[in-house]
Amino acid sequence: MRRRPFALSADGGGDRGSLTLMLAVMMVSLLALAGLVIDGGRKLNESEGAYAIAQEAARAGAGIVDRSAAYRSGTFQVDPGEAVAAARAYLTAAGYRGSVSIAGADEIRVTVTVTEPTVVLSLIGIDSMTSTGTAVASLVSGVTGPGS
Repeated sequence: MRRRPFALSADGGGDRGSLTLMLAVMMVSLLALAGLVIDGGRKLNESEGAYAIAQEAARAGAGIVDRSAAYRSGTFQVDPGEAVAAARAYLTAAGYRGSVSIAGADEIRVTVTVTEPTVVLSLIGIDSMTSTGTAVASLVSGVTGPGS
């Protein structure tokens, strides 16, 4: 008597296809893990970039000197209104969104928000990642004395 190649075994063949199901579950898990690694690394890079842009914009604003006061009295003072405008102009020229404000009497605060699309996580419905960076720069100019 010949056996058919795909005949059911004595126990009913209840394990047929279980390997396929296990591979499908493992593939989805590995894809999710790859998404976390790839897009997670991009998120870290995005956060560093947002912080760097915020620092650059804050520095751009903090370096603006009130020219009229400098010509009148010979002292260099930072003009807060022009500092905010310069920081906003830097953000616009660099192509980023953010907010700029004066924090206290002698500081400028810049907050930048960066949104980038995901590469792998978009397959499971996460289409973008948003990072925010904040930097504060002191509105001072020149050397006013030792340690200051």
